[in-house]
Amino acid sequence: MLTAGIASGDANSSGQVLAALQQTGLVGSVRQWIVPMDQLPDISETVPDVVFLDLGRDYEPFFILAAHLRRIRPAVRLIACSATNPPNHQLLLDAMRSGVQDFISKPVMLDELQEILRRVNVEGPTERRAPEKLIVIMGSKGGVGTTTVAVNLAVQLSTYARKKTVILDFARPLGNVHLLLDLHPRFGLRDAVENLSRLDTHFFSGLLTPHKTKVEILGGALHPEEWQKIPISPMERVVNVAQASADTVLVDLGTQFSSEWSTILSSARMIMIVAEANVPSLWTLERKVLALTGFGIDPEKIRVVVNRWHKGEDEVLKSIEKNIKRPVFATLPNDYRKASAAFNLGTPLLENHNNILSNRYRQLASQLAGMESGSTADAKRGGLGGFFSFPTKR
Repeated sequence: MLTAGIASGDANSSGQVLAALQQTGLVGSVRQWIVPMDQLPDISETVPDVVFLDLGRDYEPFFILAAHLRRIRPAVRLIACSATNPPNHQLLLDAMRSGVQDFISKPVMLDELQEILRRVNVEGPTERRAPEKLIVIMGSKGGVGTTTVAVNLAVQLSTYARKKTVILDFARPLGNVHLLLDLHPRFGLRDAVENLSRLDTHFFSGLLTPHKTKVEILGGALHPEEWQKIPISPMERVVNVAQASADTVLVDLGTQFSSEWSTILSSARMIMIVAEANVPSLWTLERKVLALTGFGIDPEKIRVVVNRWHKGEDEVLKSIEKNIKRPVFATLPNDYRKASAAFNLGTPLLENHNNILSNRYRQLASQLAGMESGSTADAKRGGLGGFFSFPTKR
């Protein structure tokens, strides 16, 4: 993932460039400079991969900075953002002498920005890989506990794995994440979509509702008709900004999805499908796996989680694996009393000892966070071997 810099003397203009950069999903971090500068960056400082010069009326300070950055890091890509379109001959000449390689018009258009950044990625000296932050959780059908899994997994990622975790409530027709955490969001998904022009990490953080476990949520639709005013395509930009602001982003997708979601699903590190070991759930599970692969989703990203699992259902699990041609990733045992009490009180499962269901969520969070040794040790202490069944190439 690219690193970027913005040099600007106009807070509003630089804010617009920042929002657009974070919405591309191609930039990991953004550094900002205020121009004119009292002191140029020190030679020991790390120069970003690409720097955007948000030109003001006086071009000279920007081109002085550009030439300096080029000396520090010859491979830096320098891009001038200009309200003069097309730029005049003298401006082009001065820009070229300072090392500027591209011009884009102000206000910056997202499509044009994405095209330039993709080109920088292709032409760059090393291949960059986007951080694997996004996990989509969906249900094979309604009522299998998709939101319960999303919430309790997020809480364990935050409290046990110490990851900054955000939940995006994209479930239709209504979002329920806030209910399971006893939260009352002031803002939500619709606010993010309606403010794309200024949606950066700072604005996005103001839309989030924090929980005492440090999990933050972007509230979902509170009225079914809201989805009539929420187009799917801009939600990719919401997801990108969320990933720029957190270590892990969980999307509760509920049970409804279509080919419009393909871009978001394809960008996910993992797609968890929550199911139960009963005929209706397993029937829809098979068809959802087929639908996802039909949309071009890499089958290796799909993970099946069997919720409310009972001992003695091993033959059912084998049947699932045979039908979907993939192993079951995890089983979450049925503990109706604990789960129901937590659901109704808006309190996640947080017991540290003597609760198998809590321990299973903790192991799953540990695995997703890459804490291999921690999850293994917990399994041995709790006698919970066999929790994970890892996918293999077929």
